Amino acid sequence: MAMASLYRRSLPSPPAIDFSSAEGKLIFNEALQKGTMEGFFRLISYFQTQSEPAYCGLASLSVVLNALSIDPGRKWKGPWRWFDESMLDCCEPLEVVKDKGISFGKVVCLAHCSGAKVEAFRTNQSTIDDFRKLVVKCSTSDNCHMISTYHRGVFKQTGTGHFSPIGGYNAERDMALILDVARFKYPPHWVPLKLLWEAMDSIDQSTGKRRGFMLISRPHREPGLLYTLSCKDESWISIAQYLKEDVPRLVSSQHVDSVEKIISVVFKSLPSNFNQFIRWVAEVRITEDANQNLSAEEKSRLNLKQVVLKEVHETALFKHISKFLSSVNYEDSLTYAAAKACCQGAQILSGCSSKEFCCRETCVKCVKGPGETEGTVVTGVVVRDGSEQKVDLLVPSTQTECECGPEANYPAGNDVFTVLLLALPPQTWSGIKDQALMQEMKQLISMAALPTMLQEEVLHLRRQLQLLKRCQENKEEEDLAAPAY
Repeated sequence: MAMASLYRRSLPSPPAIDFSSAEGKLIFNEALQKGTMEGFFRLISYFQTQSEPAYCGLASLSVVLNALSIDPGRKWKGPWRWFDESMLDCCEPLEVVKDKGISFGKVVCLAHCSGAKVEAFRTNQSTIDDFRKLVVKCSTSDNCHMISTYHRGVFKQTGTGHFSPIGGYNAERDMALILDVARFKYPPHWVPLKLLWEAMDSIDQSTGKRRGFMLISRPHREPGLLYTLSCKDESWISIAQYLKEDVPRLVSSQHVDSVEKIISVVFKSLPSNFNQFIRWVAEVRITEDANQNLSAEEKSRLNLKQVVLKEVHETALFKHISKFLSSVNYEDSLTYAAAKACCQGAQILSGCSSKEFCCRETCVKCVKGPGETEGTVVTGVVVRDGSEQKVDLLVPSTQTECECGPEANYPAGNDVFTVLLLALPPQTWSGIKDQALMQEMKQLISMAALPTMLQEEVLHLRRQLQLLKRCQENKEEEDLAAPAY
């Protein structure tokens, strides 16, 4: 039986003007001469077609994040870190997006969660004049880009709600360039800005709220250099609830008379799958040469991670946590952590999601970087279906002096637990009955006492926690602002 299919749609013109038409080229050239196409070149360099009919929001965000050169901090395919629609899953499961699409608030949440700086407005929170000024701002710079969500019907196009980046602006004609991510349907096209505002000033039936636009720009540094939260596993909901509700209740309802007692109460009640929720970010690569040196880029990134790790190790809270974990004989060896990370790395590098990988052995070695500086690499021999693969794991470390000489310290449970407690909101500890102890705890988690890089790392985790809480409470459509710290 023949299956009905479609090959593109004819672009209704007017009101839209095809970007590649003679008139479209003229409009582009006019705008280029006036300097309002600066953002276009980065966007077009990273432009992509949405991979699913309902992925317009995810594709638009991927284009913008890559155009801004924001490092996702995790692998896409092979050894490459890159934003792809498949990685934008921290605010809505991909299967839900594939089936129902995504709302404006969820795309804003995804942009925040990906580490970008975001300013978002529904049309009832702005004016057409303000919108025009912001379009000009992004069109005359390549440091920020705009995503618009609008109703296609206003342009006489088929379909309803849609997302796409705004690629430029022609001031004389008051026209904006829509880089339509549904390239299988419509090409990029120019539209009157007033009409674009009208298309945005419509109600999204799924939320009952107006559509709008968002400006996305780079943060002043990459978020999550060393630590990150993960909500890929559904268990994050129970863990988020534990952190938000159970921890404040536990420290207020039980008799705690010391910092170690507080840590004990929190630690001993942790959900069993807690280590899947927060983790240190491991970087992997295929072992091509046993003597392969670190590249300048790898060494630079490793150095930054080592600074953050050192700053964690120097906090007073870390010393309390290490003391407690030592008292309960908690062990978190580099060999065990590296074996798990090597298996995960092998899955990523092979593109296989199977759980059948196992690490047969690991070997810690020092390799040279630029300037003859050293870095720590763990090589794991990973086995699957009888075949072996060597995986390199780049590991940050710090040095401490002990009786037997310098000792290397690697990321482990004590520092991961430390940064998570630092990231919890200060009011978490307000219920402690002993006022002196409460003040001591607040002093230990005070942001003002932390070095700059660790402050930013903790703020990133705190932002992730706030976004997860916002999504858990279904408030992402009501609150578009960046999470308050």
